[in-house]
Amino acid sequence: MRRALTLFAAIACAIGGSTWAADTLPLTELAKPGRVLMLRHANAPGTGDPPNFKLEECATQRNLDQSGREQALALGKRIVQAGVKKADIYSSQWCRCLETAKLLNLGPVTPQPALNSFFGRSEQREATVAALRRFLAGLPTNGPPVILVTHQFTITAFTGEGTASGSGSLFELNGSGAPRLLGTIKPD
Repeated sequence: MRRALTLFAAIACAIGGSTWAADTLPLTELAKPGRVLMLRHANAPGTGDPPNFKLEECATQRNLDQSGREQALALGKRIVQAGVKKADIYSSQWCRCLETAKLLNLGPVTPQPALNSFFGRSEQREATVAALRRFLAGLPTNGPPVILVTHQFTITAFTGEGTASGSGSLFELNGSGAPRLLGTIKPD
């Protein structure tokens, strides 16, 4: 049964990925005022984190591998080429997200608990999504580009869709906790 569910999940992600591909946007859209890119951290092999991991100790977590570091650097370069020289960057407190955010090289990174993962802690899902909605509602609708580096589970809870490592969803802020989804971006 577990194998069948895993296969079903893989097929659903593949179908979801191909549906999203039709909705991809150019990164130049991020350069417009009031835009937010909700980005999944770059490639970090595995799923979740080891038992008893600690946020303040990267060695206890699942981290970016070399391809993930290269993916984050390349995405940062693509964003600059699209006209974004600086962005307000917020990240989950997990090391793989913080490292992805820093490697974008688009400005200082501010840890934001509303972007944290709740993988394996489903009781935190609603509170995390509510905090993220409050955070988004407080961002200026005509402000500079904002990049949020977070996790698969957080993005899925917010958008209802999955996303690959280094991919994201682009939104237009509207003063509420439900910004308008414009489309997605894919990694190089």
